[in-house]
Amino acid sequence: MSAVAPQAPDTSVQDDDVIDIGALLQTIWRGKYIILACMLIAAIIGIWRAYVVAVPLYTARSVVIMEPDQSNVIDLEAVVGGFGGTDGELTSEMEVIRARSLMARVVEELDLTSDPEFNTFIEVTPEPSLATGINEGIEDAKAFVKTLLGMAPVDPAAAAAARTPAREQDVTINNLLEAMSVSNTPNGSYVFTITVTTTSAEKSALIADTIVDQYIENQLQVKFDATEQATTWLTERVTELEDQLQVAEARVSEFTTENEVVSPESVMALERQLQEMRTRVADAAEQVETVEARIARLEAAETLEEQAAAADDAQLVTLATRAATDPRAAEAAQERFEQVLSREQINLQRLRTQYNSFEQAEAQLEADYVSQTQALTQLQQLTREAEANRLLYEYFLTRLKETAAQEGIQQADSRILSNAVIPTNPSAPNKQLIVAVAVLLGLMIGTAIVLIMEMRSNTFRTAADLERLTGRTVLGQLPIFPTRKRRGILSYLHDKPNSQAAEAIRNLRTSIMFSNIDNPPRLIMVTSSLQGEGKTTSSIALAQNLGGMDKKVLLIEGDIRRRTFGQYFEEILQKSDKGLVSVLTGSVQLEDAVVHSEVLGADILAGEKTHSNAADVFSSERFREFCRHIRQAYDYIIIDTPPVLIVPDARIIANNADAVVFAVRWDRTSRNQVQDGLRMFETVGQQVTGTVLTQINPRGMRRYGYGEKYGYGYGGYGNKYYTN
Repeated sequence: MSAVAPQAPDTSVQDDDVIDIGALLQTIWRGKYIILACMLIAAIIGIWRAYVVAVPLYTARSVVIMEPDQSNVIDLEAVVGGFGGTDGELTSEMEVIRARSLMARVVEELDLTSDPEFNTFIEVTPEPSLATGINEGIEDAKAFVKTLLGMAPVDPAAAAAARTPAREQDVTINNLLEAMSVSNTPNGSYVFTITVTTTSAEKSALIADTIVDQYIENQLQVKFDATEQATTWLTERVTELEDQLQVAEARVSEFTTENEVVSPESVMALERQLQEMRTRVADAAEQVETVEARIARLEAAETLEEQAAAADDAQLVTLATRAATDPRAAEAAQERFEQVLSREQINLQRLRTQYNSFEQAEAQLEADYVSQTQALTQLQQLTREAEANRLLYEYFLTRLKETAAQEGIQQADSRILSNAVIPTNPSAPNKQLIVAVAVLLGLMIGTAIVLIMEMRSNTFRTAADLERLTGRTVLGQLPIFPTRKRRGILSYLHDKPNSQAAEAIRNLRTSIMFSNIDNPPRLIMVTSSLQGEGKTTSSIALAQNLGGMDKKVLLIEGDIRRRTFGQYFEEILQKSDKGLVSVLTGSVQLEDAVVHSEVLGADILAGEKTHSNAADVFSSERFREFCRHIRQAYDYIIIDTPPVLIVPDARIIANNADAVVFAVRWDRTSRNQVQDGLRMFETVGQQVTGTVLTQINPRGMRRYGYGEKYGYGYGGYGNKYYTN
């Protein structure tokens, strides 16, 4: 068998890491109708949503300004500090405006719990309309889906039990917070904008102004409450301090009454007396010591000269000098010494008495000094406590009077800069934007669908794809024949030899003939991966085309298991009940088994039912001998074989064929099936000459965008050449 060597797949231009923008755009362009359909559907949904379903919303804005510097009517220190203007305080004020407590006051002021827009527990029966009907249908569908998923439906009794006044207020406040927003003008200004969006223009303006009013009133109330609380506390504190002051003053008075008049001057005078007395005591003690020492010297003297020297008395010295010669002088000296000693002893007794009296006086003065000092210290302490209580009492009394004076002159830290204006036009929905977004979503969804379809596509739409993946030459591209029944294909090709289909068969024939220029194939086998891929139609059309060249052509039905030729040649095949099996068994001659078709322009050898296995029949030596015989009898032999992935018949017959044509159905046969079919031939050492893309839908080619670039005549360029 002569065959064209397979071509290696061209992977040089393929890179998984590189995105081919051109190919991506081509894919999107091929799916333009899907994208346009998605955009149209999305636009219809957007229009329905914007103009039918959507409820118009109105937005109103009220502006308030914070005033960090306020004029004071009286120069008194405020109980509650004012707005300082820092970034932290600005943020805090924004949170105060959004506080649930403030929103609760707004809800109570406007009775929003009776408004179905904010209190979702209130059921409103909508007026019958198309949108209402659609919404009810959607809700019914949701309930049905929940039932299918096993989700418990909402129990009306449980819902009614959950509806409490507190719960209604919470829901109303939540919805009010969603409907309003607070923003601060950039660059750190003190201006806040309160924005409210509802279904009513008047309601939006009223709520915005009410929020501002309640916010300013809340500031005044906070200051008033703080001042009132401070007044109450100060009053209680002043009363307590007054009692403490009275008690302290009473203790001072009682201490003064019970004790002698004590003053720092008297204590200092007493301290001076004590110091003087201590000096006297020291002097007296020194005198006593001096006298005692003199008496000791006198008593220690033994001789008259020593006595005279110790007495230091002039008379005694004189007598002591005369005593050596005059006995009477000695006696007088002795008497004089005793007088001196007696005088000194008397003086010592006097000095000791004086010293003792001085010590007693010192002790008394010291006791008086300690007592007076302790009394003065206690008096000073009581006096300080009384004075401290008096100062604290006077300070709190002053603050009480100042605070009481401020109760009627409190000012809010904010004021209304601009009241809300009732809007004349709704702020939402932005119908044009909704439609534009819907169209954009449709574009994105459509593009995603196209790309996903392209990614999931596992078939062949162009000859280039088929050739690149398989590495085999694409011999031809056959369109879908414009006939309803198979038997009409021959008539169509016979009656319209210049049609697009006929020209495609001629291209296939030419490619097969030139697949081996030195030895053009004569026995051509046509097969496919699975049934229904157009191999039988391709075989018949190729046989008819070769027969039109005044060549002797034999068309053999090699698929003896299914035998589909009867659907094409029902009337002709009724002339003979013998076929291929009878010829191979030798029960009839080839000439007696074949039938000739004028429309086909060739002989036909149909298959037969046999109890033998078809693979065994084609593996026999008789079949090989049969092939050698028909080569001599006919110019071209076309054999229609079974699918290669189902039975092994095609691979066996390929051993006797000059060319193997592998049919691949356009946009139907998967790539894995084609690759597996080709691999089946490689396992037996056979090579497929080429592939043919069958049953191409020209409209599909144009829909995918392949008509102009890949489809040859499928883009409309061949209309001047074809006569369909």
